[in-house]
Amino acid sequence: MESYINSIFNEITETVNKFIGDSSHQLIEISTHIASCFESGGKLMIFGNGGSASDAQHIAAEFVNRFQMERPSLPAIALTTDTSVLTSIGNDYNFNEIFEKQLMALAKPGDIAWGISTSGNSENVLKGLRFCAREEIKTLGFAGRDGGKMNGLSDLLLISPSETTARIQEIHIMAAHIICGLVDELLFGRFNPDIME
Repeated sequence: MESYINSIFNEITETVNKFIGDSSHQLIEISTHIASCFESGGKLMIFGNGGSASDAQHIAAEFVNRFQMERPSLPAIALTTDTSVLTSIGNDYNFNEIFEKQLMALAKPGDIAWGISTSGNSENVLKGLRFCAREEIKTLGFAGRDGGKMNGLSDLLLISPSETTARIQEIHIMAAHIICGLVDELLFGRFNPDIME
């Protein structure tokens, strides 16, 4: 069992080290776009399935409540939480439309739609991103493996460099925490606002 645990730790370390080498610029770019969105009166809408749905809720809570510093609430919504909306769309139309229809109702130019899919191929996430692309709403994608079909659909795409779902999800939440911290610092903390230009 110890060798099993050590193999997992080794895999995590290798994945994190690979991600660190590729991601700093991307994390800054994503954070500046989100900070600019909030500063301009826009909102963040986050969505995914399964563990990615939980990540969407987790990330939204960090913005709406607080992350590490005391600061005003920031407008973020997880599109994964309203069971009546989700089940009515799934029942009356199709499960693949559960995010697109919510984005039709809620999204406007100046907002950011943040889709999360470990494979990059979740059809309901892709439909939401396609809708936003048509409506000229900025899109952010979190994916794993090679990015799947989210390549070309997301204005900003962060890929977790792993084939293993658990490792992908671990990188996603770590990256999200870094983004939360950077956004806080850009809007309320130590970083020069010129970085957002």
